[in-house]
Amino acid sequence: MIYLDNAATTMTKPQAVIDAVVAAMHTMGNAGRGASASSLDAARSIMGCRERVAALLGCSRADHVAFAPNSTAALNCAINGLVGEGDHVVTTVLEHNSVLRPLNRLARERGVRLDHAGCDAYGRLDMDELARLVVPGTRAVVVTAASNVTGNAVDVAAVAALAHAAGALVIVDASQAAGIMPINMAEQGIDVVCFTGHKALMGPQGTGGLAVAEGVDVAPWNVGGTGVHSFDAEQPLGWPTRLEAGTLNGHGLAGLAVGIDYIAENGGVAAAGAHELACARRLYEGVRDVPGITVYGDWAARDAGLVAADAPRAGIVALNIEGVDSAEVSDMLMEGWGIATRPGAHCAPLMHQALGTVEQGIVRLSTSWFTTADEIDAAIDAITEIARG
Repeated sequence: MIYLDNAATTMTKPQAVIDAVVAAMHTMGNAGRGASASSLDAARSIMGCRERVAALLGCSRADHVAFAPNSTAALNCAINGLVGEGDHVVTTVLEHNSVLRPLNRLARERGVRLDHAGCDAYGRLDMDELARLVVPGTRAVVVTAASNVTGNAVDVAAVAALAHAAGALVIVDASQAAGIMPINMAEQGIDVVCFTGHKALMGPQGTGGLAVAEGVDVAPWNVGGTGVHSFDAEQPLGWPTRLEAGTLNGHGLAGLAVGIDYIAENGGVAAAGAHELACARRLYEGVRDVPGITVYGDWAARDAGLVAADAPRAGIVALNIEGVDSAEVSDMLMEGWGIATRPGAHCAPLMHQALGTVEQGIVRLSTSWFTTADEIDAAIDAITEIARG
């Protein structure tokens, strides 16, 4: 199988990640739930993962990295822990339902006022509209670092600058960016970064979390057992315990730590991002002129010089074949050529509304560190054949 669904999850993992998970399952106890060697080893392993995540994301304090099962849980933690009754929140049409649904619930249950900044014909965030929507009194701006539909990157530093000028916090969904795009909370002015481990970080599913800038007071969302302060009636407020209730996925986090190490040992985020971008560009250039194919995102803007050719983006090529439903195209690619892709709405309804693809959906092909040129060429040939009927 040629696996081009890495924006959903990276199926191919470094062998070292697999080995780390297996070793942890043989040796690891429950961190913070005892004084045995196995419990202490688990705590040290998890702290090591915190330190790696903090370094990767430019978070000034490792204890301000709190783990969660995925970025959806992390975003719920951040949004519910920072947004209160009647607050004003600005987000964008680029967002995944992991942002939209928690905000929609708060609008319904807490009277939170929501505004959504739009995008241009290339799917790029409309920064002028965002600037008009963010006003003094806005509580937070919640924005993706890269669209999971088009792969377009967002200038989160620019978003943070205009948000902070109005006194608003910035929550960034880095699900598609962490590991392949530079994320530095201190340099970019980000207050909270939410991430997942199972995509470009090449860790196991069930890993993720949020990194919180010092001075940003995220109230506890999930509450329960912590292994410390057991007689306290409320969730302990020390970091990171305030945001971590229940047993952590220590086995998975052992693998995530090694996934981050693997990236560092193979040229770092810049090298990983450049490889994914090169593979995606090869795919785009191979299909862009095929009659009947529409490619979405900022690729044409890059061709026109409106976006730098080497500007960061996720390794995604989103396309449609005229007159053919995206699910049918994806099925043909799998059944006829063994190529795994992702059709449909990608849990991003407002992005599809903006692109006019609500009915047809989009076929998303997404690359990883392990994607090869031969795999891309096979995909180009298959898509071309389908388009030509």
